[in-house]
Amino acid sequence: MTTDTHPALGAAPTPLTLDRLVELTAATAAEVRAGLHEIRFDAENRWSVRLSGDAYADVWLITWTRDQSTALHDHAGSLGALTVVSGTLTEHYWSSGLRDRSIAGGCGAVFPLGHVHDVVNRSAEPAVSVHAYSPPLTAMSYYRLDGDRLRRTHSILTHDPEPAVVTLDEVPTRGSAPAPFPGEGRR
Repeated sequence: MTTDTHPALGAAPTPLTLDRLVELTAATAAEVRAGLHEIRFDAENRWSVRLSGDAYADVWLITWTRDQSTALHDHAGSLGALTVVSGTLTEHYWSSGLRDRSIAGGCGAVFPLGHVHDVVNRSAEPAVSVHAYSPPLTAMSYYRLDGDRLRRTHSILTHDPEPAVVTLDEVPTRGSAPAPFPGEGRR
């Protein structure tokens, strides 16, 4: 697997490293490709489900249809990584200016502390990705571009990488009872 890296901006309050988060997302992506986790797509919103979590990390499965995206945001005090299972995602990230990178199926990216980004599926083909955060998310801040400057607009407390999206309370796995459709779970 290929992973783009950025220099770490500081140590996070976690014993897990960015490399360990990449290993975690890559192993979970292999489980998704093997059909061990249910995948759903929603034409209106990104669909997500928490696959695992403990005191050190949360792992999420997220699906994307065409033009679904996040807003420019950070993960507060959490490190992050993602592996694209299928499809291609585009990440717009801040590095003394807004930069772009394409992350194809089988590839990944890491998010050190202070990493501000927006992720979008620009393709007609749906995309599936696995994300891990350590420590588990507690907050996210959102940003806007003001000319050539990045400005924080607001911050929220959250344990969910998709705070404006319906997520499931149950973790669906192969052989388990069907999970509720988005809108029937929490939020």
